[in-house]
Amino acid sequence: MTTLTKDAGTPAPADAGAFLSVRDLHVSFKTEDGVVRAVDGLSFDLARGKTLGIVGESGSGKSVTNLTILGLHNPQFTTVEGEILLDGQELITARESELEKVRGNKAAMIFQDPLTALSPYYTVGRQIAEPFMKHRGASKRAAWDRAVEMLAKVGIPNPKERAKDYPHQFSGGMRQRAMIAMALVCDPDLLIADEPTTALDVTVQAQILDLLKDLQQEFGSGIIFITHDLGVIADMADDIMVMYAGSAVERGTTDEVLRAPQHPYTWGLLNSMPRLDSDLAMPLTPIPGAPPSLLTPPSGCRFHPRCTFQDRVGGNRCVTERPLLGPDRASACHLTADQKHTIFIEEIKPRLG
Repeated sequence: MTTLTKDAGTPAPADAGAFLSVRDLHVSFKTEDGVVRAVDGLSFDLARGKTLGIVGESGSGKSVTNLTILGLHNPQFTTVEGEILLDGQELITARESELEKVRGNKAAMIFQDPLTALSPYYTVGRQIAEPFMKHRGASKRAAWDRAVEMLAKVGIPNPKERAKDYPHQFSGGMRQRAMIAMALVCDPDLLIADEPTTALDVTVQAQILDLLKDLQQEFGSGIIFITHDLGVIADMADDIMVMYAGSAVERGTTDEVLRAPQHPYTWGLLNSMPRLDSDLAMPLTPIPGAPPSLLTPPSGCRFHPRCTFQDRVGGNRCVTERPLLGPDRASACHLTADQKHTIFIEEIKPRLG
């Protein structure tokens, strides 16, 4: 199981068995309007061969977290604090030359839009072969053969010929498969998938998810799967971390989080999902309001301006005191464990069916 720790206060030491350990990560950006605190005290571990699903609305800090792991941020405008250990190597303080040895080799990323991530000027085969030449010292011929092999692995028909094509000659699903082939060409231990199926139709989406699971079994990679779709994450992840306004608000195994969620934000996400077995006339229940600006985040619990349950917490704690995310199965909420259980069973679960 993925082990996560408090998102505020003193973080627990890194898990000795984890391949990736993130501790008390803070990421902020300088803008003309002020400092944006995109990630605010995030901690988690990931083991080889496991999948961690990170869920949340746009602007919750999911993508920023994972771009920071690979050092894909502009240091001129970005401040990063905390600790990121990848196979024992500290990445936050690493030089760019050291990070270049990690990217595409130990860790790789599948981006959301392959049409913009792939260069239009080079063939698909050349782009897949390039990291193999760089990191493995392979010849052009060996790297090209490896690119063709990877295209075949991800299900591209006639890979020897299609490797000579340019990205615009591929369909959306084929481009996404090519991106996966590029990410896996060096057998990375960590694969970050940033909403890789968002722009695909349902049939192709299912094929891509099955492909990732098959390749994970073959290569043994740990996967961080970023999405806003809880249906997708239910099929992919061993563990789930729910993020809101730059912080983790709930985490646990996939079964725990989806069958017995503990945080009002997670309840809201589940309530807003359409169900095939529900009454078609029944409207969806959206989360009221909008995510806060990370220039001026709310005091106390960052979800409190949108939470419909804060009146059940004594006093003014939701506004003045920031809840902590504890060890193991936990949620960052001032409601007591009994209150969370009662609310879910009596008020939330009946709506979910």
